[in-house]
Amino acid sequence: MKSLDIFAADKLAPLVEQGLKREITVTDRWAAGQARRAGRPLLSFCCNDYLDFTHHPKVKQAAKDAIDRYGAGAGASRLITGNHPLIAELERRLAALKGTEDACLFSSGYLANIGIIPTLVSKDDVIFLDELSHACLRAGSSLAASTTYTFRHNDLNHLQELIFKNRKNHPRALIVTDGVFSMDGDLAPLDQLAQLARETDCWLMTDDAHGIGVIGAGRGSRHAFDPPPAIPLQMGTLSKGIGSFGGYLCASKPVIDLMKTRARSLIYTTALPPASVAAALAALDIIETDPVYCQRPLQNAKHFTDSLGLPAPESPIVPIIIGPTDKTMRHAKSLEENGFLVTGIRPPTVSVGTARLRFTFSAAHKEREINALTDSIRRLGIV
Repeated sequence: MKSLDIFAADKLAPLVEQGLKREITVTDRWAAGQARRAGRPLLSFCCNDYLDFTHHPKVKQAAKDAIDRYGAGAGASRLITGNHPLIAELERRLAALKGTEDACLFSSGYLANIGIIPTLVSKDDVIFLDELSHACLRAGSSLAASTTYTFRHNDLNHLQELIFKNRKNHPRALIVTDGVFSMDGDLAPLDQLAQLARETDCWLMTDDAHGIGVIGAGRGSRHAFDPPPAIPLQMGTLSKGIGSFGGYLCASKPVIDLMKTRARSLIYTTALPPASVAAALAALDIIETDPVYCQRPLQNAKHFTDSLGLPAPESPIVPIIIGPTDKTMRHAKSLEENGFLVTGIRPPTVSVGTARLRFTFSAAHKEREINALTDSIRRLGIV
């Protein structure tokens, strides 16, 4: 298969030259932000485990108990083998947390979005997509084969112009946005989006992967607004603030019934393992009973920005935009040499010229650790 290797090498060559070839480094991740690479201890500020639930004793014990009772895997698609009982319970709990009639679990957040969007809209319909929406929302929109218009990030005027010009030409319309944007950490103006969607007969869908557990007393980005706006399609993941794995959609019962009948990434994918579902349920127990704990990641992010004179954060995600890719990766390497694990984010994940260091904060980070990080950032001349 020499031609295949030549093809792959030719595709990689310009990426190597531009500093865009990716490497996956073996990293041992422990509780409280501790990590180890090549035998060297590091303090991680790049993980999405905002509440440190992947190492929480109650969450781990719930996963172990589920394995003992239900086994290590699900065996097949849910429509083949049925649900193990924990799945129905988690769907009920997620719907209650999000304030909807029902919920549907998917085996990952990416699978959720490439299943949800094509189930709701097709070639005759239209999608209005925030330009900084996550890649899986773009993938789902592409699979739907709908006409897609991209609006400038969080720009309600631009979105309104696109809707007024194009909505009338399509029977159904979907507005798609992140609730918390993963690379910038800012929130979508969900209250205004919901009002615009209602006035123009568009369906509003939010991806709350980075909101659940840490925004709105743990209930997600919709609950950062008072009153919470009406959002008929609330998607999210279990792999970040929840500390487990999987994706979900919270919506009305008819919508969820449609997903369970037509969403291809649900029907043709093996269900979540019992341990992942049990871990998510245990995490929800803590979120629902300890809202003060859920506030810690954002409080730690604010301590970081206050210390460096940066704008106040809206979420536990704080980017420092460097610009050039090579300079960004040098800064990331320097921080690692100083004992901090911080990921440099490069194109195509972000636009050319906006490479950045992406800092994330967890409930487990201590003030002295954040102070040590900010001291290193100043000493290295990053800000």
